[in-house]
Amino acid sequence: MAEQSFQEKTERATPKKREEARKKGQVAKSKELSSIAVLAAATAYFFFQAERQAQHLGQFLKRTFLNIPFVASEELPLIEYAGHGVMSILQFTLPIMVVLVVVALMANILQTGFILSVDPLTPKASKLDPVAGLKRILSKRSLVELAKSIGKLVIVGWAAGSTLKGAFDKLVPLIYQEAPQIMGVLGQEAINVLIKCCWVILLLAFLDFFYQRWEHAENLKMTKQEVKDEYKQTEGDPHIKSRIRAIQRETARKRMMEEVPKADVVITNPTRLAVALRYDPGKAQAPVVLAKGARIIAARIRELAQQHGVPLVENRPLAQNLYNLEIGQEIPAETYQAVAEILAYVYGLKQKSSPQARTP
Repeated sequence: MAEQSFQEKTERATPKKREEARKKGQVAKSKELSSIAVLAAATAYFFFQAERQAQHLGQFLKRTFLNIPFVASEELPLIEYAGHGVMSILQFTLPIMVVLVVVALMANILQTGFILSVDPLTPKASKLDPVAGLKRILSKRSLVELAKSIGKLVIVGWAAGSTLKGAFDKLVPLIYQEAPQIMGVLGQEAINVLIKCCWVILLLAFLDFFYQRWEHAENLKMTKQEVKDEYKQTEGDPHIKSRIRAIQRETARKRMMEEVPKADVVITNPTRLAVALRYDPGKAQAPVVLAKGARIIAARIRELAQQHGVPLVENRPLAQNLYNLEIGQEIPAETYQAVAEILAYVYGLKQKSSPQARTP
């Protein structure tokens, strides 16, 4: 562990670590994109609904002031009056609130996908540590966020100021206009300022999005030892897996050797390869490979065949061809004739050597 703490994090995060971070709510997300989405949605809403909302607000204010004498004289119940007021406020604010909530949710989901994690809300003692809190305040991330906020404030302020400077000639004559004309011009210029600010913030948001992705990838980087440890946890120790595979191969080899005495014939190369065949018409349509091997294993197959009286037949091309088959696999059609001739020869030898074949 001490050695691991001094290693540099140079390896990209594995899928397992990225998935664990995602479950904890640690994802690459730009708050600026969510902010600009909400600001743009609000601007678009008021651009198309400003007149209607202004009329609704004006009617609400007019009705409120006209009903004041009736409330004071108790001719209008206060609770009923308050209820109508709340309903009017909801009619004015609820549509824009719903739009902004939906847009904010969609902006986050489009960046990170749907995530449901309570880990960021879990109380942690480290958050109450003043020393750790001071380190977070003075951390590189906090300084970067401060620089971004100052830069955004300067750029947005420049965008708003340049828009108002261009509209200065329209604003001066407003001192001679009536209230409706003043509100119309101010509303239009406010929309223009918001639109220009939205374009500027959108550019900053895209830059911030790519920066957040890069920073997230850097924070998730792992040391070489961490990658090795994770591989051992998920896939198992390579040494143990190698040992298991060796045991499995040895077990399969022993099982294969036990089948050699049941073979009808062993075809050899003559010394490098050996393939044991058995033909049982009741179980298979063609001879089946019972065992095969090269070099040492081939020598062991020949030895077992000799001990149990299984004939050895040398045929280099056929042995090479049959060696490519799997254990338990039937021989291919192109070898039928060659194998049939060998089996006929072997069966002939067995008949000649059997006691029933001898003449008295």
